[in-house]
Amino acid sequence: MTTENPIHFYPITASAPVCTSDTDPIVGGRVELQLLTTLKCNLNCSYCSLGVGDVLGSQIHVEYDIEQLSAFVDKHLHGKEVYVTFYGGEPTLNKTLMLAVMERFPRFRFQLQTNATLIDNLPEWALGRLSNVLASIDGGESTTDGYRGRGIYRQVLKNLREVRGHIGGSITARVTWGNPDTCFEELDQLVSDSSPFDYLYWQFVADEMYAGDSVAKRKAVLVQLIDKFFSRTDVLYPLIPLMGMVRNKLFPTRAQELYAGLTQCRVSTHLLNVMPNGEIYPCPDMMYAPAMKMGDVKANWLKKSPLQPDPTMPCTDCEAYSWCRGNCMKNLHLGYVKNDLRYRQNVVDPICDLIRFMGQEIDKHNPQAWFEQATLPVRKQIMECEVYEYVEVMP
Repeated sequence: MTTENPIHFYPITASAPVCTSDTDPIVGGRVELQLLTTLKCNLNCSYCSLGVGDVLGSQIHVEYDIEQLSAFVDKHLHGKEVYVTFYGGEPTLNKTLMLAVMERFPRFRFQLQTNATLIDNLPEWALGRLSNVLASIDGGESTTDGYRGRGIYRQVLKNLREVRGHIGGSITARVTWGNPDTCFEELDQLVSDSSPFDYLYWQFVADEMYAGDSVAKRKAVLVQLIDKFFSRTDVLYPLIPLMGMVRNKLFPTRAQELYAGLTQCRVSTHLLNVMPNGEIYPCPDMMYAPAMKMGDVKANWLKKSPLQPDPTMPCTDCEAYSWCRGNCMKNLHLGYVKNDLRYRQNVVDPICDLIRFMGQEIDKHNPQAWFEQATLPVRKQIMECEVYEYVEVMP
C-alpha cells in the first residue's frame, strides 16, 4: 500500500481528547470510515508515506474488537451514510477483520485500497460487496516495478483480471505520479480496452521530485491526456481528476456540497482514519502527529478534525480556488501552518502549479460546449461518478 511521502516528521504536542455534545464532529450526512487493518505491508515501495514517523510496521495487530467498533458506530455515526475503506499497510493481510466488518455492517458500502498482490485470496462474496477497488500502480511496467519490485506490475494486472468478474463495483488505478518521465502511453494503457481498470486516478507525489524540467515533462503529458479527454463526446475517457475538474468548473456547487465548502480531500469534514490500535486521525499521511488525533474507538470518543483550512493558506486568492477548493490539506498544513519553506517551494508550489495548469488546459477545450454535446451516459458519469467519494478528485 502506498501513499505520498511528506519530507519531514514534526513532533507535535497532543491536545487533550475533547468531544463536545453540541457539535457533530462529522460535517453532513456521510462519513468515510477508513479502517487500517494493519500497518504491515508485503511490499516495500520507495515513496510510502507511512515510513514517516516510523508508522509503517508499527502496528501489526488490531487492538479493538468488532463490538467496540460497533459501539463507536452507534454513538458517533448513527443516522449517517457510512462507507468503509479498508486500508493499510496492505489491508488484505488482515482479511479476518475485513470479513467481520462486512458481515457486521451489511448496509455499509465498502472500498478496498490495496496493492492488489493478494486480492485473489478474498472470497467471492466479499469481492461482490466492494463498490470500488482502488489498486495502487505507478504507470507502466518499468515504472511500477521500479518503485514496487520486479514482477509486481504483471502480478497486479493478472490478479485483477482473475477477480474482475466477482467485484461488485468498479476498479480504479491509483497512480502516484512520482516519476517525471512517466509518459502518456503508460497512463493511457491503464484504461485501454484490454485493461482491468474502469478508471484512472492519479496524485502528484508529495516529495521533492519537481526539480529541473520535471514539471514541464508532466505538463506535456497532461496536455495529451486532456486532448484525448475532449476528443470524443460519445465515450468517456475515464480519468477521475479530469472528470472532477470538469464537473467542478461547470457545476461549482458540486465542488462544495459534500464538504461544506471546505477541502475536497474530506479530512476537514468526514474522513476518519482508524489505526489498528483504535486511534483516529483525519489524514492517513499525518498519523505520526499526536496533535492530529481526533478520536479513539476503544475509548469511544470523537472530536472535530484538527486539520482545517487556515488563514495562512493562500488558497482563496488563487485563480483555481472556485473549482479546486484547496487541494491536499496535509501539504498546505506543512507548507504554510508549519511554515516549512523548503517543503512549500519543492512540493506544494509545483503541485499547485500543475493543478492550475490543468484547469487552464481544460478551459482551452470549452468544457461547457463539450458537455452540452456529450451523451447522457457521459454526462451522468461526469456528474455522479461514485469514485469521487473515495478519492480527493484534485490530484
